[in-house]
Amino acid sequence: MTSNTFSLRHFAPPMTLRLIIINALMWLAQMILLHRHGIDLSDMLGMHYIAAESFSPLQLLSYMFLHSTSGIDHLFFNMFSFWMFGSTIERFWGQFRFLLFYVICGLTAALAQQGVWFFELLEITALPSDSLVQLSSNVVLPVWQVLDMPVTVGASGAVFGLLLAFGMLFPNSSIFLLFLPIPIKAKYFVVIYGLIELFLGVSSRGGGTVAHFAHLGGMIGGFLLILLWRKKGRIDGPYN
Repeated sequence: MTSNTFSLRHFAPPMTLRLIIINALMWLAQMILLHRHGIDLSDMLGMHYIAAESFSPLQLLSYMFLHSTSGIDHLFFNMFSFWMFGSTIERFWGQFRFLLFYVICGLTAALAQQGVWFFELLEITALPSDSLVQLSSNVVLPVWQVLDMPVTVGASGAVFGLLLAFGMLFPNSSIFLLFLPIPIKAKYFVVIYGLIELFLGVSSRGGGTVAHFAHLGGMIGGFLLILLWRKKGRIDGPYN
């Protein structure tokens, strides 16, 4: 007996599908716990600065499975991009190598963001632990609380690593943007997007809520990992 019923296997390969489901479930848990019980998973499992009291090594991994609770757009666009690029890459690399690449890109993105915080908070970390920091004319906080304030969540760094991988594996494939309905070759799209992230990161340093340098960290980590795998002859794909 045959069936024309839609199968999730046709939507995405196994690991891509699992990661999308995990991210969606984590976002639902964030929303339910925050709005019904006042428990903020973003603060607990989101990545804090390494010198902050709230920092835990687990956050270097857990942050990439959380998303903003201010709306669904952060989760949606990350997962849409992840599905678009990740599905193709997993089919060529297999589940294990794909997952390893995803996690490593997320980790290099985390390290890049930690580097940004190091320079942004350098003056504050140099103060005695019992010092007070005046953030504005009417806001004065202790050093430990200021160091606890920055927190990053999201799969964006890992997704940017996948974007870089797609551009390296399939450089001449065409990418269509929703707001620009003309084809752009993947190799050009990756370079342009990377330069935009660099510009935005430099121009918004010390302000803004988007971790542009974390995105670049994910791309750099992916680039170096692909070079390593190519050198060792361990990756598969039409452009290896």
